[in-house]
Amino acid sequence: MEKETSLAEELEPVTGRIRAMAATRGDDVAYRHAGLDGAEREITWEWLDRRSAQLAGALAGRGVRPGERIGLGLRNSPEFVISVFAAWKLGAVPVPVRWDLPDWELSRLREVLGPHVYLGPGDRDWIEATEGLPAPDLPDVVSPHLQGICSSGATGTPKIILSGQPARLLPVAGEPFARLWMPVRRPQEILVLAPMYHVNAFSTLQSMLGGDRLTVLEKFDAPRAVDVIEKHRITTFTATPTMLRRIAGLPGIDQRDLSSLEWILQGAAPMPPSLVHRWVGLIGAGRIVMAYGATEGFGLTGLSGEEWMRHPGSVGRPLPGTEVRILDDGERELPPGEIGEVFLRSGGTGGSTYLGDVPQARRTADGFATMGDLGHLDADGYLYLADRRSDLIITGGANVFPAEVESALIDHPRVADVVVLGLKDPEWGRRVHAVIEPADPGSPPEAEEIRDYAKARLAAYKVPKTVEMVTAIPRSEATKVNRGRMIAERGG
Repeated sequence: MEKETSLAEELEPVTGRIRAMAATRGDDVAYRHAGLDGAEREITWEWLDRRSAQLAGALAGRGVRPGERIGLGLRNSPEFVISVFAAWKLGAVPVPVRWDLPDWELSRLREVLGPHVYLGPGDRDWIEATEGLPAPDLPDVVSPHLQGICSSGATGTPKIILSGQPARLLPVAGEPFARLWMPVRRPQEILVLAPMYHVNAFSTLQSMLGGDRLTVLEKFDAPRAVDVIEKHRITTFTATPTMLRRIAGLPGIDQRDLSSLEWILQGAAPMPPSLVHRWVGLIGAGRIVMAYGATEGFGLTGLSGEEWMRHPGSVGRPLPGTEVRILDDGERELPPGEIGEVFLRSGGTGGSTYLGDVPQARRTADGFATMGDLGHLDADGYLYLADRRSDLIITGGANVFPAEVESALIDHPRVADVVVLGLKDPEWGRRVHAVIEPADPGSPPEAEEIRDYAKARLAAYKVPKTVEMVTAIPRSEATKVNRGRMIAERGG
């Protein structure tokens, strides 16, 4: 009796594609590294294939076997890429880790991860030394998980999200996301702005395996990003609202040449309307795409900038293969316009599972899952997010969504960045507290100026009761904030 072949087994292993690209396009530049020192380094497919095989042989010598996890606490770099490829070539699971974690936090995360080998900043010399080793002829083997992605979630408890997809090429993963709305020329010139421990940046490796070229910033820097766009005629990038705000705020940005950009993808959080209009002015609504999803792979929604102009504030409609429901606490489906918890279902991503002492994602009996976000659908099926349930501030019995307050305050001309928290308060239970990074540190706005600005844009109960000025909002290199840590530092 012949063994049945699953659809997943029919997909091309990523290791086979690496070899094929090296055989057919060996001298082509696959990866361009933009270093912190301003220098650039071009990497070919032949180099990536050879060096990842050499590194795989060295890792095998350290006992790495199929299915084991390799922690990668490395900055964006060619060494990071060959470490990922080496893990795949051994059938192991690459798990990128933030390299700038304090020792106590890294220790907790490594305990959850349980890597057979962990490569951190101090291992760069060891990685470089493997270049003199022979490149072994490795057997074909497929990692059971394409990657693991680390997350602290809302609680700060370490969590590793293991992809349910084995290390095979999903056809959709290498396809330009924007093809749902417009024709996209291949190969693309992709600029990677975020650290590659973030899933959106990590996923560009699949685009590279699909034939696109990556130019990767070692660290996000808005002026450098614009220089690279102009120099290398970048056609696309993915960015968070914070990144887009920093680029749009550069002096003289309106005179810079962004004409090579065919489309950009915005994710991670809803865009403030003023920022959307700013980018529409810079490149046009037809070149903007927005998406909502999660590392867990529950599903995706998306829309073009032109759609957003007709449905302002939306994060889109479900993409093919994704279903969306808005449910109340009793898992009753809510009608359009009513806020509830956002549940997604998709059969095309392979799903995910968590490592760590954290609860698995909440699911309905028929397979819909939630990340804990709150939102509503409109009559046309477009999704609008309110905020994460864990971030919701209940003050004096009323619900306040931090994202709404932040969106209102970020347009203040003297505000560079803002995070809104709910802090313990004897009178209100939780009070709305705004942490402000002023545009000019030498001349910050007064608290009452911020509150008056908020009063003109928000209901009275949403106006921050307290305002705090800081030198800089503590964002990671992926521009995310740890609200739980910020709240704890302020007494809970």
